[in-house]
Amino acid sequence: MGRFEIRARLHLAAVRAGIASVAALALVCALPLPAHADGASALGTQVVPGANAAIKYALHADATPSPGSGASSNAYPKIPAGAQAGLPVGFSYTADISAAHPFGDVGSYGKRWLPGGVDLVASYGFSPTVRVAASYYEVQHYPVGFDSGIVPLFIQGLAPPVGTVDLSTTNIDATTKDRFTIFNVSKLFRLGKLPIVVTPTYVSRNSTVGKGPQDIVAFWYKGFPRFGINTRTAQYDSLAITLPFLSTPKMFGTFTAAPTWLTHRNGLNQDNRAQIYQILYVEYNLDARTKFFYQPQSSRDYLPADVYPQHIASYFLGASERFGKNGFVQLVLNSGSPTNYRPYGVYGLHCLATPCSQNPVIPQIGGLKATQLQFQIGLGSPSVLPF
Repeated sequence: MGRFEIRARLHLAAVRAGIASVAALALVCALPLPAHADGASALGTQVVPGANAAIKYALHADATPSPGSGASSNAYPKIPAGAQAGLPVGFSYTADISAAHPFGDVGSYGKRWLPGGVDLVASYGFSPTVRVAASYYEVQHYPVGFDSGIVPLFIQGLAPPVGTVDLSTTNIDATTKDRFTIFNVSKLFRLGKLPIVVTPTYVSRNSTVGKGPQDIVAFWYKGFPRFGINTRTAQYDSLAITLPFLSTPKMFGTFTAAPTWLTHRNGLNQDNRAQIYQILYVEYNLDARTKFFYQPQSSRDYLPADVYPQHIASYFLGASERFGKNGFVQLVLNSGSPTNYRPYGVYGLHCLATPCSQNPVIPQIGGLKATQLQFQIGLGSPSVLPF
């Protein structure tokens, strides 16, 4: 037996030892994994509702009959008593807490209620046409494919894969909580009788993945491990434009387009051209307290681990119920995934050396696909509550 063959066999024995010890990778593979994309959009949940309220109030004012005319204003959704003909004037607020339950093939680790979130919005209207707002928004999710399924195991510099790993044995915690701080100014314009709201917006985003407390995690990209990158921290400038297309006694709908830019490039980002968010919103008002809504959207996430933006198709389907003077509860089913990042979840693990149990194991990540049911309960100013 030649020396080369002996070395080859010794190398294969080391590889087999590494594969046999994969069950001991729990500590290594439990490192927070960089989730790539959101099913939720901060613009859709924090900017569009304010614009919608302004447009409703403006349309209601246009439809209000003159005294003694005998005409009816029932052609528009019910507006709170005393509402301005445009954006709410003075101080207004909403605050809610939420929890979410993930759906889909998320494995045994993810099938539970996710850590609760908090949403806070404070705004001040200088007039029916100008309002400023500051928001804090949290969304939590568990991605498909992060602790379920069998993925190949690679050793750097050696191909093809040397074995497979059952991710359910590695105790991966990929629970992701994204936190958004949002500042915007809303301006109501009229093109003839058509009300339009323009909302310049600044969004700051940071996250924790797994047990946190941060989002700096290693990931595999184009044959090499990447270290030291805040995978889910970014800041954006956006210019949202919202206009109505539907208003009946029971229904209301708007469309929002929002060119959005990174404030600066991070990590693997290559360019910074405007990415266009598109948000369609339709609601059905069962009565003055209960409504159902559907919000499909096409958004662009550009995170530091992305060379190019992720094209995310998602939707929000929900029901909202008001109670008392200031309270509301809301159920929202939301789902989303990138259309240009495939496959989804973890699709490979890479050892930098053998045995794997003694060296870093770097995950190879595709797009994030997540579906969850979110429950919210909160309080707010009557003029800005869901209705």
